[in-house]
Amino acid sequence: MIERLVIFGVGLIGGSLALALREAGAVDEIVGCSRNADNLREAERLGVIDRWTTDVAAAAEGADIGVLAVPLGAMEPLARDLAQFWPEGSPLTDVGSSKQAVIDAVGAGFGHVPREFVPGHPIAGTEKSGVGAAFASLFRNRLVILTPADATNPLATDRVAAMWKAAGARVEYMTPAHHDRVLAATSHLPHVLAFTLVESLAGMSERDEIFHYAAGGFRDFTRIASSDPVVWRDICLANRPAILDVIAQYQHDLEALRGAIERGDAITIEQQFEHAKETRDRLCDPADAQLDT
Repeated sequence: MIERLVIFGVGLIGGSLALALREAGAVDEIVGCSRNADNLREAERLGVIDRWTTDVAAAAEGADIGVLAVPLGAMEPLARDLAQFWPEGSPLTDVGSSKQAVIDAVGAGFGHVPREFVPGHPIAGTEKSGVGAAFASLFRNRLVILTPADATNPLATDRVAAMWKAAGARVEYMTPAHHDRVLAATSHLPHVLAFTLVESLAGMSERDEIFHYAAGGFRDFTRIASSDPVVWRDICLANRPAILDVIAQYQHDLEALRGAIERGDAITIEQQFEHAKETRDRLCDPADAQLDT
């Protein structure tokens, strides 16, 4: 049982975690904290949180576990505000999509990386944002990656892992650097491609017809371009080296395909498409329809 869970930034992810833990009977009290009082009032009205405050010190008082669910760009200022108030021994975790950047931000804010800080990343989400989009089953049978440092208190890691399991998730562990490389390829690059494709087509003179006649494949591929632009701006900046690497690889492969199309090389085109189809059919779960972030 978590006696008092404090969520800093009650949006889709933080709100869904609160609802999942409440549904599981794994939390006694949920406190929301952010600068946006209107959003916190809405979270309270929806039953996502029990009470709220915009005062970091008041939120931290008596906290059992804390979750940093704010955009990556807000992590360091929040950590700086929290440093003198966070209760000693209480685990603190996050839900950011770039782990080394979060570790650096929390370390800069606190003046060191606290032993009770357990970096985490739930691989779940939707293209919607805000507390109104939160739902209790978001993490059910979804992966949560924890990236504890060597100095992280194992008891804190165990408590954070137990929290996510209570929310229905499966927990795995990675180093921060490995996490950032993997997620750059599987999550960050697809979002960059979706945003860029929509922006590119929107600049064409036939854009009204393009979007009017867009079929299901286009809508499926570009659905994630409806994600929060601020969140993804911060992710691109925070995980810049790894994202640039996978963009370069993709550009290389796309140029090879462009060359095959230009040459009318049907064999190469079909071989590439067939290999891609076989790989996806073998490695991806067709029943897994949730959006990864």
